[in-house]
Amino acid sequence: MPKDAKEHLADAEEIIRKKNAQIADLKRENTQIRRENDTAEAIRQEIFGLAAHTYEPPEWLTRATEYSRTRGVPLSAWSDWHYGETVDGDQIGGVNKFNVQIAKQRIHKLTDTLIELCFEHMGRYKAKYPGIVICLGGDFISGDIHEDLRSTNDRVPHRAVHDLVDLMGGAIEKIASKFDHVFLPAVVGNHPRTTRKPPRKNLVYTNYDWSLYCSLERDFRKNKRIRFMIPAEPDAYFSVYSHRYLLTHGDNMGVKGGDGIIGAIGPISRGSLKIGRQQAQIGRDFDTLIIGHYHEYMSLQNIIVNGTLKGYDEFALLQLRARYQRPTQALWFSHPNYGITAQWPIYLEPMKQSPSKAWVSWQN
Repeated sequence: MPKDAKEHLADAEEIIRKKNAQIADLKRENTQIRRENDTAEAIRQEIFGLAAHTYEPPEWLTRATEYSRTRGVPLSAWSDWHYGETVDGDQIGGVNKFNVQIAKQRIHKLTDTLIELCFEHMGRYKAKYPGIVICLGGDFISGDIHEDLRSTNDRVPHRAVHDLVDLMGGAIEKIASKFDHVFLPAVVGNHPRTTRKPPRKNLVYTNYDWSLYCSLERDFRKNKRIRFMIPAEPDAYFSVYSHRYLLTHGDNMGVKGGDGIIGAIGPISRGSLKIGRQQAQIGRDFDTLIIGHYHEYMSLQNIIVNGTLKGYDEFALLQLRARYQRPTQALWFSHPNYGITAQWPIYLEPMKQSPSKAWVSWQN
């Protein structure tokens, strides 16, 4: 065989060897993914006593008959609670402080204010709702992904999750007693992850948020009025009447950076467009994107950005130089004919009083 032919044959054999190695690696990876997915399903079934896969949205979210003359369906975003973290008010000019006791007070405040706004501030006639949607957007515990958090958190992640199962369970039960039906789509955040770096494989199953949601779903599994949707992906897609929502935490929007003047609006807007194009390709076009992560309540065109229960902290002051905002969670209403109507920021602390004089003075 000529020398050139031997060299070509050797090159071809080397290419085939590399391709076979790549195929073998992919097969091993697929096997591992299936094994881990099977393990996650087994955990839901054997430990939490749940179905292997989570529920789809209930029928009352799409049926607008006897409730067509009401105020619509209320929706609230709950995210970025960072339970277990401590914020030292002295280190941020005294504008906020946070610990477990304050977190409990704010959770009760959130529950009571949400109910009050829906039933006492939405028109003169007695409101009647088919149910309520509570969007669980992740980052419910502080986690220990950063060294300063590990050294200042007042409890480890497992204990924080254990506490929140009771605290959130009580809040959900109280809300269900007022609204009859509660639907809870739930996605994970980045702080409760169990890995040092954000994972790409099994992102949901390696997150304490997922354990929290499954524990809550287990506790309410016999209550037909309360239904969870816990997808195996970082996004939850659902509709209220004909208005389509996509819920995601906000850390995986495919964008980075911000602007010293407009803050997070730039990356949020770019990320929304990017996610919109991606989801449209697989038939999941949405009308409104719901995110958290940025710790600043904003109502933008086609985007609802949730605030944080924790409130302003050292990272916002020193790393981001972000503007101050009170601890806030979002509330809005989806009407069968008009889509999103009323929107309310639920403030969990009163406004800080300015020491300056009143802007109007009246002299006799």
